[in-house]
Amino acid sequence: MTKLRICTYNIHKGFSQFNRRMVIHELRERLRHLDPDITFLQEVQGLHLGHASRLANWPREPQHEFLAHSRWTAAYGGNASYGHGHHGNAILSRLPIINATNHDVTLHSLECRGLLHCELSLPEAPTPVHAICIHLSLTEQQRRSQIASLVALVEKHIPRDAALIIAGDFNDWRNRVQYNLAHRLGLIEAFTDHTGSPARSYPSKLPVLRLDRIYLRGFTVTTTAVHWGLPWSRISDHAALITELVLKEKRKVTRT
Repeated sequence: MTKLRICTYNIHKGFSQFNRRMVIHELRERLRHLDPDITFLQEVQGLHLGHASRLANWPREPQHEFLAHSRWTAAYGGNASYGHGHHGNAILSRLPIINATNHDVTLHSLECRGLLHCELSLPEAPTPVHAICIHLSLTEQQRRSQIASLVALVEKHIPRDAALIIAGDFNDWRNRVQYNLAHRLGLIEAFTDHTGSPARSYPSKLPVLRLDRIYLRGFTVTTTAVHWGLPWSRISDHAALITELVLKEKRKVTRT
């Protein structure tokens, strides 16, 4: 029986709420404490020349490499670029990353978004596990278009029987994306399957809105947890979500 521990976390570019202080070192310790097999991160700072020159303890390497150091392999998809740097999504994985592709789904220059798609090697699985890290726009019209792009990507590039995890910050407080992901792609949402509704994840001090999700295909959910309040609310404005999964065994078809 193959078990996986999954985390999704919007890390606010390594700064606490309202950018009061840099928390990237505390964040790395918190992630190591959670010890997930696959972590889906949003708002990851790939480069920031201003912070690097101003802050003495700013990591020399990009945030995804700093967080992954000696524990996970990292893939990064830069979405928003500016004169002094860029940020985007990242996946940290204990499983080998076979392939990583970032798909641009930007619809407005003020909200640059992407879908980071990784194929992960799992010895017990006959085919790679597919993982997509997502951070959708703030407006519902843009989210609808980005979900349509996500559905098209999955239908075109990922076999229907392949194990699939799509996680991240959906900004979908009215739960409008559920229909397409469940009916078009055959996905379940981990917290909805386990507790009856998506997790409240924002703001991390006292979560009210259900913004962050973990959608699955080919897995059974065994546990879920939301990490909010102290010390998490000192690290990001989003809570960290954790779920533990068991890979479903594919039924063998016997020919007679």
